[in-house]
Amino acid sequence: MPEKMVTILGASTVLWILFAASQAFKLDISPQDKTMAQIGDILSLTCSTTGCETPSFSWRTQMDSPLHGRVRTEGSKSVLIMDAVSFENEHSYLCTATCGSKKLERGIQVDVYSFPKDPEIQLSGPLEVGKPVMVKCLVPDVYPSDRLEVDLFKGDHLLKTQMFLEAMEKKSLVTKTMEVTLTPDIEDTGKALICKAKLHTDSETKERETVEELQLYTSPRNTVISVYPSRSLREGDTVMMTCSSEGLPAPEIFWSKKLDNGNQQLLSGNATLTLIGMRMEDSGIYVCEGVNLIGRDTAEVELIVQEKRFTVDIFPGPWVSAKIGESVILKCVVDDCDSPTFSWRTQTDNSPVGEVRSEGAKSELIIEYVSFEDEDTYLVTVTCARRKLEKRIHVEVYSFPKDPEIEMSGLLVHGRPVIVNCTVPDVYPFNHLEIELLKGETTLMNKSFGEEMSIKSLETKSLEMTFIPTTEDTGKDLVCRAKLHSGELESEPKQRQSTQTLYVNDAPREITIWVSPSPVVEEGSPVNLTCSSDGFPTLKILWSRQLSNEELQPLSEDTTLTLMSAKPEDSGIYVCEGISQMGTSKKSVELVIQDSPKDIQLTAFPSESVKEGDTVIISCTCGNVPETWIILKKKAKTGDMVLKSVDGAYTILKAQLQDAGVYECESKTEVGSQLRSLTLDVKGRENTKSHFSPELLALYCASSLIIPAIGMIIYFARKANMKGSYSLVEAQKSKV
Repeated sequence: MPEKMVTILGASTVLWILFAASQAFKLDISPQDKTMAQIGDILSLTCSTTGCETPSFSWRTQMDSPLHGRVRTEGSKSVLIMDAVSFENEHSYLCTATCGSKKLERGIQVDVYSFPKDPEIQLSGPLEVGKPVMVKCLVPDVYPSDRLEVDLFKGDHLLKTQMFLEAMEKKSLVTKTMEVTLTPDIEDTGKALICKAKLHTDSETKERETVEELQLYTSPRNTVISVYPSRSLREGDTVMMTCSSEGLPAPEIFWSKKLDNGNQQLLSGNATLTLIGMRMEDSGIYVCEGVNLIGRDTAEVELIVQEKRFTVDIFPGPWVSAKIGESVILKCVVDDCDSPTFSWRTQTDNSPVGEVRSEGAKSELIIEYVSFEDEDTYLVTVTCARRKLEKRIHVEVYSFPKDPEIEMSGLLVHGRPVIVNCTVPDVYPFNHLEIELLKGETTLMNKSFGEEMSIKSLETKSLEMTFIPTTEDTGKDLVCRAKLHSGELESEPKQRQSTQTLYVNDAPREITIWVSPSPVVEEGSPVNLTCSSDGFPTLKILWSRQLSNEELQPLSEDTTLTLMSAKPEDSGIYVCEGISQMGTSKKSVELVIQDSPKDIQLTAFPSESVKEGDTVIISCTCGNVPETWIILKKKAKTGDMVLKSVDGAYTILKAQLQDAGVYECESKTEVGSQLRSLTLDVKGRENTKSHFSPELLALYCASSLIIPAIGMIIYFARKANMKGSYSLVEAQKSKV
């Protein structure tokens, strides 16, 4: 136990020593030892302690110079702040911290420098090919200058390197310059001129550079002037002159005009010179000069401005077509005359009938209501200063107020001639009139009225022709087209036309009757009788029935006559009549209504179940009136077998087992058919000893006589009840 206590006590002592060592009084400063500060920047030096709750701080320089900064202390930290670093801050600073009786001190060296701007490249003049130029590379406000290095490159090629090692007399900001003489050639265009400045300090090298692209200059040359529209102009014209000149930099363009005294009048500083409203005094020599930093080049052009004569225009033109009763305005317009005067007259020197209105460079002659008297040639004389011009307008009047009128002498009937008249009313001048009659696109007749007119008057002219219509003309257009040719200068004649659609009448013909389903039908079936005809106009249809006295009984005026349930008494002749104002046409059809097959019976005598060896009669009877075909068949898997029957009866003598099966009777007429069937069963006889007696022989003899008798009775009964006859020759399709 005492040994454990000694161990614990020793461990506690070691921990206490370590704790005390960790809480020892210490002083730190940052940045450590040495720092570089740019003149004008803010610099902070921080002093901090550990292991002391309330330390005290003091700051000083090693030479006991002023701090040139402010101190801010808080707790275990003190900061010396230099708001704008200057040469006075280049010292070794000491920070002293006191904690009770303990005092610690740390120092830091502050060096200052100035390298605020990129180098500047200066040229002694513009760069011309083959001409030397001084290139300067300036590094402004640098300190310490004895640590500055400057390099000058042209592209990747080093032109010069310079170190500024001379001692500084005092601390100051200086501008250092390196000069290089450069003789550029044309290949230097676009290359980079690079000035690199390096300031070497104890801790690092700071770099700045400036890059300029070499721009070579050439004096203006190849100065050219283009003139639009021409160098020879008339008064009032506009001319545009464009000048171009080659050079580096691009030359500025200046326009001037040579004066009579030899001087030049500056006009414009743009490449294009536009002169509007040229006058004769604007004639002369115009000079274009291209100017840049290197030199200048000129070009000249001479403009000649000639006197411009005034012009006169007339509207609507030299020839006017005016409609009688309407108004027309003749207009005269003058260009290039400030104050023209106008005078209107006719070709016979008469004053025109109308109102003249003149204003400025325009004069109008207004004729309110055109008449025959206004058809004349009008002259207008324009006076401008001492010059005169005369223009003339010919006015031709016309009348063409209405569309042509089409008239026919009668109703259009297929194959019957009719007179067609096409009339154009109130036309003038009629000797310029042309009338054309067309059927569709085909011209039927054309007529021009070229005879001389004795007096000016409104005339009605017509074209007449004989026309034979056909039914194929129905639906086509009959066109009357009138053209009035009004003058030689008119491109297209005036035109009017009327159109009338042709409808050609025709007597009823080609009557057609359809009977659905058939002219012969079964009693009770529906029947539709439909009638149609090709006549025009649309025909009236009349259905009638021919009576025994051959008179017609009217039934219906509809196109279709319908019998919903036909009866035998509906049989007869039906007549369809097509009626129009052009005539009547008729056609007839015979309708037959037949009884349908009925009362068909299929029997087996003596029974449908017999024994082998018995005689069996299979009989088919029908009580219908129309002619009937009876067919007896025996059904089999390999196909039906038609039996040879006599008057619908088929006899099986000594029936065998193979005679058993299904028998079918089919009764047919022209309007339909019916089927009946039965199944015959033939049983085999028992194998027993035969007992023959006289009584059995007598019964057998009697039955052999009775059976044929019964067959004869059935035959004559059928002959009595049915019309028609049976043919034994055509046994496979017994016809009744």
